[in-house]
Amino acid sequence: MKNQKIRKSRPIVAGHLEKISSRIFDQNRSLITEMIRGRYGVYALYRREKLYYVGLATNLRSRINQHLKDRHKGKWTHFSLYILRKTDHLREIETLLLRIADPTGNYMKGKLKSSKDLRPQLKLLLTEDFKRLIEDILGAKKAAPKRVEKKQTRTKPRVVERPLRDKFKHGKVIYASYKRNKYKAWVRTNGGIKFKGQMYDTPTGAAMAVIDKGAVNGWDFWKYKDKNGELLRLGALRK
Repeated sequence: MKNQKIRKSRPIVAGHLEKISSRIFDQNRSLITEMIRGRYGVYALYRREKLYYVGLATNLRSRINQHLKDRHKGKWTHFSLYILRKTDHLREIETLLLRIADPTGNYMKGKLKSSKDLRPQLKLLLTEDFKRLIEDILGAKKAAPKRVEKKQTRTKPRVVERPLRDKFKHGKVIYASYKRNKYKAWVRTNGGIKFKGQMYDTPTGAAMAVIDKGAVNGWDFWKYKDKNGELLRLGALRK
């Protein structure tokens, strides 16, 4: 049989620029915008050396120009962009980058719509493996003696885990924006979060009440005002 030629796969990335200063838009805007006019792909914004934001755009020139004026203005100093060939997986590529890098400027991290969470399967396999290991060490399990029913006693109430407990001495209003709508919630001194008459134990639980479906990180979703009136992500309280 004749040796068949191995067909090379077509590269996804057709061109790239990495760690370019945002000052180029002030000094040589026409050059950079003409270079990427009408191209689409993935881009990343950096604040010095730290990744700040990842996005997907069908028009890279328009989207990066937009970030010089919108809520990201002044929050990034350099950018990278990767021009992609036409593919059906652009959105999924963006979602992978967001879930891996977790940039501070992205509120939503994306959802892998057709991907199956393998955690339950792994848990089942680990459980079966542990059972076999115990049987190998201790031998076959003997029949358990008949249990004598004991008088029921009152158990102590479960302590609710609230990560914002004692974070705000006098309580605090927290803020969020989603799909051009603004939301407020109230953090109590015991860490409970009240939103639209309902109580939630965690920032993510309260955030899920806003977006209804999909994945969200409540520590990135909600913000609070510091003593200077500046809005900060709740995630800043974890540092």
